[in-house]
Amino acid sequence: MQSQLFTIILLGLGLILFDQYLFGGFVAAFKKTRWANHPLFKIAYTLFSLVLITGTICSIYLNLPVGVRAGFLMLFFVLMVVKVTFFFFVVADDIRRISIHSKKVSPQKKAVPATAKADNMPRSEFLMRAGLIAGAVPLASIGIGIVAGAYDYRIRKQNLYLPNLPKAFDGMTVGQISDVHSGSFYNKKAVVGGIDMLLGQKPDVIFFTGDLVNERSEEMNGYQDVFSKVKAPLGVYSIFGNHDYGDYYKKWPSPAHKAKNLQDLVVTHKNMGWDLLRNENRRLKVNGEEIAILGCENWGELTRFPKYGKMEPTLKGTEELPVRLLLSHDPSHWQTEILPHYPQIDAMFSGHTHGMQFGVRAEHFQWSPVEYVYKEWAGLYHEKHQQLYVNVGYGFLGFPGRVGILPEITIFTLRAAYDPLLQKG
Repeated sequence: MQSQLFTIILLGLGLILFDQYLFGGFVAAFKKTRWANHPLFKIAYTLFSLVLITGTICSIYLNLPVGVRAGFLMLFFVLMVVKVTFFFFVVADDIRRISIHSKKVSPQKKAVPATAKADNMPRSEFLMRAGLIAGAVPLASIGIGIVAGAYDYRIRKQNLYLPNLPKAFDGMTVGQISDVHSGSFYNKKAVVGGIDMLLGQKPDVIFFTGDLVNERSEEMNGYQDVFSKVKAPLGVYSIFGNHDYGDYYKKWPSPAHKAKNLQDLVVTHKNMGWDLLRNENRRLKVNGEEIAILGCENWGELTRFPKYGKMEPTLKGTEELPVRLLLSHDPSHWQTEILPHYPQIDAMFSGHTHGMQFGVRAEHFQWSPVEYVYKEWAGLYHEKHQQLYVNVGYGFLGFPGRVGILPEITIFTLRAAYDPLLQKG
């Protein structure tokens, strides 16, 4: 505990000193303006820096609401891109100043008075402004990426190795989309394009892993026709996510209106031809062999997310089946409940994190600030014979777009064998 506290203090002081160092360069870029030299400007800059640093550290080490965490972490890392770029220009200018100073002061000459040094070696306004412009370039790129990435759907293909998979299911394809958040959409044509991409893969079965809307069922009014096209030969199975229950809408006239909203969303799933699973399961049968598709209602480890999920009824009647595939919206359910209590679950399919809609995702590397909130936040994870896949979402929430973590359509191929990685586990 003491070592962690020491790390936090050291990290905080380091970030504060870093910001104060950059502040000198920022002021130098606008030294002829009144506002840059006004004491209130430095106070405002310092306060903003302290709030952001404190909020970011608390977001990493404390159990703050996820929305607050996401806000602090994303703002911190976006601004850090700008600051690091600017930092190199400030350092370059300080090296220039030291070089000039070393030429003017020699053992044979008397040192120049401090006031004269300050006058003779001011920071280069040009260099500082160039640094700010260079820092603005990645910031502008992020802004462009937000808009461009919102509907830049990507298909990710993943083999899913299941050692007890019946022969009839070997090679079967499963499509997954998650976190539609229809209330955020502003380009219906682009949404249709993503659905066409999904259907073009011709999956045998499709999973939807929650968050069809942001707050209210009526958000689907303009998109029910679009998602009604999502069909598969062996069916489309869906679950609710934390946003689907209407818990975040604070203007319900009465509990009855909130209950009706949820029932309307149930009807929406039915109208689209999706089989909504609410703590229940279905048997998927091919050539006389069967596996189980389980759908659990939302269950999140963090306190602000509802715990409507009940695994006992979800599993009931599947005891003799060789494979159980679980749809559960929040990936924290896997570490907290599934791994310690339900070893019979072969694979779990989740969404929820969105990858924070910001980060880097390459073939062998991925990073997002959301990893400081969720241990499993994107892609495939395994623990011995159990697996989890986290889809980073089809839509977006909060800011209207994505940077680096693009909207995902996942296509799994089921294989009746161990992945070498699973064998190692």
